[in-house]
Amino acid sequence: MNDTSPPLPYTPGLEGAGVVTAVGAGVTTCKVGDLVAYSDVGVTGSYTEERIYLADRVVPVPSSIDPVIAAAVIFKGLTAQVLVHRCFKVESKHTVLVHAAAGGVGYLVCQWASAAGATVIGTVSTKEKAVQAKEDGCQHVILYRDENFVDRVMEITSGKGVDVVYDSVGKDTFDGSFACLKPRGIMCHFGMASGNPEPIAFEKIYTKSLYYTFPALAAYIAQRAELLESANDLFTDVAKGVLKVRVNHTYPLSQAVQAHADLESRKTTGSLVLIPDE
Repeated sequence: MNDTSPPLPYTPGLEGAGVVTAVGAGVTTCKVGDLVAYSDVGVTGSYTEERIYLADRVVPVPSSIDPVIAAAVIFKGLTAQVLVHRCFKVESKHTVLVHAAAGGVGYLVCQWASAAGATVIGTVSTKEKAVQAKEDGCQHVILYRDENFVDRVMEITSGKGVDVVYDSVGKDTFDGSFACLKPRGIMCHFGMASGNPEPIAFEKIYTKSLYYTFPALAAYIAQRAELLESANDLFTDVAKGVLKVRVNHTYPLSQAVQAHADLESRKTTGSLVLIPDE
């Protein structure tokens, strides 16, 4: 268990979707029968058939979107929205590098950046994931186990570098990500799958006047107006088909243990969704 996990025992799960069955006095943000979704970092408990949730922290889900899709995309999609539209607004003039391009957030970043007309470079670990990254809008895919991604990025960009790097890997890619940036480029560091990187050396950023940020989702959706804006962007583009959500596995809630076992053994791809038993 990592240091941020609640003390045992607790009910896991940070995101979900469902139908409102009751509301408290004075609630105006939703009503009984509404389909809503939620995702708040630090508020666990979605592995359940019913739960009580703060009314101003749920967002409406359009009727055109399946609840399973909503549950699968709400957290990763809000994160991707912040990365592509708010932390750094990707436009057609930009070249972006996305590490873990076939990952849960990475593939949505690739789709959104590609839809904006940007040149998208993605790094992945396998040929199978390279195929997916291509499908999700990467014009260039780098198999980082087979080639030096910094050298390839510089080759692809004719030595100019990229405008922004989206790095959820951390330690293994951190230094190389900075090396890939063009002058005044921005490093969006949003995960540490390979561990914590070393502290940033002053020399790493001042020579090219680089920017560094760690865009924590909670800071971008703390206000309800911001939460609704991000969720609206997300669900609008899901409904339009701009974003194609990958839900490759569903499990009855009673088989949550099996879902975790399959996830840990790398038997799954895309999102896993737990559905309450009938």
